[in-house]
Amino acid sequence: MSVDTIANMLSMIKNAATAGNDSLDVFHSKESKSICEVLKDAGYIEEVKVFKPKGKSHKMIHLQLAKQGDFIKINDIKRISKPGRRVYKKVSEIHPSKGIYSTMVISTPQGILSDQEARKRKLGGELICEVY
Repeated sequence: MSVDTIANMLSMIKNAATAGNDSLDVFHSKESKSICEVLKDAGYIEEVKVFKPKGKSHKMIHLQLAKQGDFIKINDIKRISKPGRRVYKKVSEIHPSKGIYSTMVISTPQGILSDQEARKRKLGGELICEVY
């Protein structure tokens, strides 16, 4: 049995946004931090801060979700590539499904990038998630 830490992080973000909470703490990993940085660059997260809780042996990431007025910008997050079914796309196959108001997070050979940055660099890779 494997644990999908990325799916756990994405569901925590989605639940916090649905509940109206503008901040949350998620478990730290290099991949999680990179995904959060891409979401920060896309404008869905205002602040990403790594910290170590007192008396604990693991790190956490504190996320401050971005708001537009009184509403949180994240409406939904979908995990695309899962441990049981990986989804890879060439650069020519990467198209946003919800139009201009969505962002895909892609794991490329040059790191984790947004779909716009991957198309600009002409890179394909594994589709991690989509945020809109």
